[in-house]
Amino acid sequence: MATEPILAALEMAQHPRSQVSSSVLRDYWALTKPEINFLIAFTSATSFWMAVPIYSAHFQWAPLLSTLLGTMLASSGAAALNQLIEVRYDAQMRRTARRPLASGTITPTAAMWFGVSLSVFGVMYLAISTNVLAALIAALTLLSYLFLYTPLKRVTPLCTLVGAIPGAAPTLIGWTAARGQLNAAAWELFAIVFLWQFPHFMAIAWMYREDYGRAGYLVLPANNLKDRFVAWQTLLPALGLFVVAIVPALRGGAGIVYFAGALVSGGVFLYYSTRLSFKRSATSARKLLLVSIIYLPVLFFLLALDKK
Repeated sequence: MATEPILAALEMAQHPRSQVSSSVLRDYWALTKPEINFLIAFTSATSFWMAVPIYSAHFQWAPLLSTLLGTMLASSGAAALNQLIEVRYDAQMRRTARRPLASGTITPTAAMWFGVSLSVFGVMYLAISTNVLAALIAALTLLSYLFLYTPLKRVTPLCTLVGAIPGAAPTLIGWTAARGQLNAAAWELFAIVFLWQFPHFMAIAWMYREDYGRAGYLVLPANNLKDRFVAWQTLLPALGLFVVAIVPALRGGAGIVYFAGALVSGGVFLYYSTRLSFKRSATSARKLLLVSIIYLPVLFFLLALDKK
C-alpha cells in the first residue's frame, strides 16, 4: 500500500536507532540459546580443570579461556543452525514460536551466515589455541547434532539416545584441550552428562508432548507405549547416574565433600526421576526439570571444588 513507507518511517521515529539495534542484538543473542550454552560452558570448564594435574605449579588461565571461547562459539553456531533447520516446526509450537527465526525477526539468510560463521570460527579457534583433537571433537559434535539428532527428532523417539552423545561431548572438548588426549576420567565426566540428559529431556518431552506432537516431532512414541517409554527413559538413566556420579570419588579423583554431595544431590535427582516414572503429570515433570537444572551445575561445582 502507498501508506506503508509513511507508516514505516513513523515507526522508526517512535523507536530510536539505539532501541532498534538493542532489539537486533537481543534477537541474535537469543539465537545462540544462551541458557544451554551456560551448561556447556560449565561442564567444559570443569572438565578442563579436572584434566589439569593437581601438582601443576601454575594453572594456565589463558588456555581455559580459549577453550571456553572456542566451545561457546561453536555451540552458539550450532544453536543458530539448528533453529534454521527447524524454523517451520518451531513456528508451530507455543514453546518456540517466539524464537527470532520462527517469529521472523531474523531472516533465514542472516541466521545461516551467522551460524556458519560462528561454527567455523569456533572450531578453527580451538584448533589454533588448544589442539587439533579438541577441535575435531567440537566439529564432530556440531555435525552430529545438526545432521543426526536434529532430523531424527521427526523419525524416532530414540533421537534422545543419539542427541545425548553431542550433548555430553563438551566434557571431552574441555579435557582434551587441557591434556591433548582422553582417558577413563574424561569418559566418567562424559557418562555423567550423557545419563543426566535422559531424565532432563523426558521431563521436557512430557510437559510439552502436545506441542511436540503438533509440530510432528516423535520424541515420544505415538501409541500406548508412551508412558512406559517415559518411565524407563527416566528411571534407568537416573539410577545409572547415581552410581556413575560417585565414581570420581571412589577412584580418588575427588574427596569426601564431593562424595557426600554426589550422594545427596543424586538421591534428590533419583527421587524426582522416580516420581515422574510412576506418576506422569505436568507437576512431577516440572519439578524434575527444575531439579535437573540445579543438579548438574551443583555436582560439577563440587567436583571442581573437591578435586584431588
